[in-house]
Amino acid sequence: MILMSGHSKWSTIKRKKEKTDNARAKVFTKIGREIAVAVKQGGPDPAGNSKLKDVIAKAKAANVPNDNIDRIIKKAAGDANADNFEEIVYEGYGPNGIAVVVEALTDNRNRTAGDVRHYFDKYGGNMGTSGCVMFMFEHKGQILIEKEDVDEDSLMEAALEAGAEDFISDDEDVYEIRTGVHDVGTVDDALSAAGYTSVSAEAAYIPTTYTRLDDPDSIKNMGKMIEMFEDNDDIQAIWHNWENEDDYEG
Repeated sequence: MILMSGHSKWSTIKRKKEKTDNARAKVFTKIGREIAVAVKQGGPDPAGNSKLKDVIAKAKAANVPNDNIDRIIKKAAGDANADNFEEIVYEGYGPNGIAVVVEALTDNRNRTAGDVRHYFDKYGGNMGTSGCVMFMFEHKGQILIEKEDVDEDSLMEAALEAGAEDFISDDEDVYEIRTGVHDVGTVDDALSAAGYTSVSAEAAYIPTTYTRLDDPDSIKNMGKMIEMFEDNDDIQAIWHNWENEDDYEG
């Protein structure tokens, strides 16, 4: 897939990394919830729990300290409450038909569904039915590594040897490595052992086609909608096919 010009994966990652300490604590909380559920589903040993391995890779890329990760795993192994969370994927449209996929991890389905519907409605979109936009995305593992001081050929060789499915270098700031949706942690571990540091490593819904927003109000509304989703503790991730997200200045 060729990424359309103007859409930078790195800009989104960078924006998230530059958020305040409060927002950073929120990211840690969300990843902690994800780790806890993975432990409950497959046990506390990442060697035998690929989902946990993938979430640990995501946590490390988000700069969650190893001590925090270990503590969450130990706590989750003895915490019955982690059973109460369920994973739900919502689909809908932002302004001008932007395709949106929202991943939630919630202990109250009604509360979360109400919040998601409210965010769509408030900012000029609408919540859709299952399958309404999913055909516009590929569900893949996605690892991003900054280009600075990294040899492209060496990284590509290491990635493919580690089991990556694809290597994409057309973003100006990062190399993108795609894997099977359950292979993120394995490939990221291999790259880490080879001396590479990822800025993002997670299962992602990657758009196959992008939509551009030119109207200032639509740009503002779509940007606000994304922020509302990101600020909600029940929402683990929001994916969309908005090409010119950089035009939103917050």
